[in-house]
Amino acid sequence: MDILGISAFYHDSAACLVRDGDIVAAAQEERFTRRKHDHSFPARAIEYCLDEGGIAGGDIDLVAFYDKPFLKFERILETYLAGAPSGIGSFIRSMPLWVKKKLWIKDLIRKELSYEGKILFPEHHESHAASAFFPSPFEEAAFLTIDGVGEWATASYGTGEDNRVKIMAEIHFPHSLGLLYSAFTYYLGFKVNSGEYKVMGLAPYGEPKYRDKILTELIDLKKDGSFKLNMKYFNYCTGLTMTSKAFDRLFGGPTRPPETDLTQKHMDLARSLQDVTEEVMMRMARHVHRETGKKDLCLAGGVALNCVGNGKLLREGPFDRIWIQPAAGDAGGALGAALLGWYQYLGNARKADGRHDSQKGSYLGPEFGEGYITDYLERKGIPSRQLSEEEIPGTVADLIADQKVVGWYRGRMEFGPRALGNRSIIGDARSPEMQRTINLKIKFRESFRPFAPTVLAERVSDYFDIDRESPYMLLVAQVAERVSRKMTEDEQNLTGLEKLRVVRSDIPAITHVDYSARLQTVNAVDNPMYHRMIAEFERRHGCPVIINTSFNVRGEPIVCSPENAYLCFMRTDMDYLLLGNFLLDKREQEPLADDSDWRQEFELD
Repeated sequence: MDILGISAFYHDSAACLVRDGDIVAAAQEERFTRRKHDHSFPARAIEYCLDEGGIAGGDIDLVAFYDKPFLKFERILETYLAGAPSGIGSFIRSMPLWVKKKLWIKDLIRKELSYEGKILFPEHHESHAASAFFPSPFEEAAFLTIDGVGEWATASYGTGEDNRVKIMAEIHFPHSLGLLYSAFTYYLGFKVNSGEYKVMGLAPYGEPKYRDKILTELIDLKKDGSFKLNMKYFNYCTGLTMTSKAFDRLFGGPTRPPETDLTQKHMDLARSLQDVTEEVMMRMARHVHRETGKKDLCLAGGVALNCVGNGKLLREGPFDRIWIQPAAGDAGGALGAALLGWYQYLGNARKADGRHDSQKGSYLGPEFGEGYITDYLERKGIPSRQLSEEEIPGTVADLIADQKVVGWYRGRMEFGPRALGNRSIIGDARSPEMQRTINLKIKFRESFRPFAPTVLAERVSDYFDIDRESPYMLLVAQVAERVSRKMTEDEQNLTGLEKLRVVRSDIPAITHVDYSARLQTVNAVDNPMYHRMIAEFERRHGCPVIINTSFNVRGEPIVCSPENAYLCFMRTDMDYLLLGNFLLDKREQEPLADDSDWRQEFELD
């Protein structure tokens, strides 16, 4: 039984193929089109999933789309009508896509796939809930889904038991924690649905000076985590901006123009928002625990990518264990919809062992074998050296220790926004200069943004204050005291981006200014070669932790193909690239003629 899950037309479109309950393939459309957060119909992601499953569109047994387009359209119409004539410009801009495509998704699916069978349309938050519970290791659990907005719901909770998820309560639009976070993202000069993680990374540089103002003026937060927003401060219902003039007056100025200098005020706003977000998440979790009586919690929705909040839930929350969907945003809705079809619609049994999830490390994307890579390198005349499986760990470990930045490209691409050791840029976490080097010379991004570590799973508690694995880079933990360094009085008095200069631990490149790290653990089962390399780095150089950041530059999706990887390698100051078993040295490469070469070859027509 082959079930295709699809998400599309908001952001992060994706496709997923589930065969007899097993996740065969899943990928975001952006990785193929090279358009970040691509929202278009995921034709290429679908093509990949079908190829991976060895089937054609007509062979699919069931298709599941991740939300109900007509219900979402009803919400949009009602919202615009309630605010008319205000918002007519936004209404006119949004309607063509609805009229041409979004309302006819069933016809579009049949046409694109040559498919004549059943199409399911679960609700948006039901898809999120399914993506959180069904792949989790738990036989039963509570779930909590929080995002911007689906059809009407912006947050929901309920229970997952056996082969069913049941939503118990929801918060409805326009009251949304995700949209509150996006409103501040907009006000701070970052791109909505893309820059929220920048706000999270900026928060530790500030103080929560505006926390009380947010809780007093913007959000009426109840003890159970339910809330209402004061809509006079927001413009997202019918306008073309997220915030209103009243919002500007409340915080003493207009939105920050993109790419301008960040001030202490911006940092304080980010910190205040993060504190409020964590408070809402904690209150919600406590209420869900009381109402469901479950010991374990599953999370999904865009807000579940707030790894700082997740870490606090784990440390201080009422649940024994937490499992977070790695593709927690809309991309994961495709996976959830497909699993809903298998379990809830078809009534198939579900088995969970309580310890291992069924997400397969989230290594669900395409893999390009040695034959493909060999042909590409030979065809393009690219200098390289082929390494044996035995040579790879030690060779790369020594390069990292020699302060080289290495592109690590092997195996199946990750599903979700995090690089987990198959499409990664890696470096030495012990280097005080490496964070700045990779930010400015490789990623071309803001200097304040921290890097994540990958640590051997068996050594995680020696370096971080956490007692369990974090395979999907969705938890933040404090760097352990044994490897931390106390700051001097002068260092403690530094403000803003001056804090970046301070060495806080034996692994300063991944230690954020508040001594935290968004860590990934790697074990020998899920990613054996990546684990072997880091283990060899520890054996030779004494540290089981390295830098792991996604293999891309700012504004582009994570690389998918060897061609993408080589072009990213050549357009940055990366020193080496491991492409499968082939090691490429930047010093041996011919410079790219110009950007038009790669654009012509790899962009859409």
